Amino acid sequence: MNFLNSRVSKSVCQRCTTFFTSLSTFTTLMSLTFKRKNDEEASNPPKKPASASSHWANGLLGAMNDPNLRIYTDSQVVVIKDKYPKARFHYLVLPKESISSLKAINRDHLDLLEHIHHVACDIAQQEEHKNITFKMGYHAEPSMNHLHLHLISDDFCSECLKTKKHYNSFTTDHFVDSLKLIESVKKTGKAITVSHAEAEKLLKKSLVCFKCGEEISNMPKLKQHLARHASRADD
Repeated sequence: MNFLNSRVSKSVCQRCTTFFTSLSTFTTLMSLTFKRKNDEEASNPPKKPASASSHWANGLLGAMNDPNLRIYTDSQVVVIKDKYPKARFHYLVLPKESISSLKAINRDHLDLLEHIHHVACDIAQQEEHKNITFKMGYHAEPSMNHLHLHLISDDFCSECLKTKKHYNSFTTDHFVDSLKLIESVKKTGKAITVSHAEAEKLLKKSLVCFKCGEEISNMPKLKQHLARHASRADD
């Protein structure tokens, strides 16, 4: 009986030893695996995806070099067709100098601002724009990075003009007239700017025809109303 118990105990011990040896081996292998994975992640950290809004906001930098959009260039500026025009004629005049927005403007930029204005005037006076009235200015809080002047015909006849914000960005104080901007920089050394809260209020204002002052209930009716103004102007 004692002999049998001795054999059973010895067998159990052998199995335990085998089990713990296997467990130790498995633990060692798993430890090495996790270490290798951690080392790889440390040496190759995952790249953060580029923000879609950030990429979109920087789109003007690429558009400046697009031959399908560019209509004029000189040593200081580039003129392009707006990729999503909000009127029959809609151009952007952009300085080649890196200027983020109106808030970065100071007196040192006066010559450049005047050149931008003169180039816009030259474009507006081209033969194809005969009898077209243009607005020239800057958005107080632009959606796109890099300073740019909008040269836009005042018909606002475009499929891309879809929202109240689109319209109000050109027909309220959100739109800073080019000559008024230049005058502000001459007098104060700064551009005309508004706070984010003020800009949002301007963009959310009721729709009002900038030609006759009539308040319009929605965008489709506003576009019909503006089309009637345009047809009377053509007569």
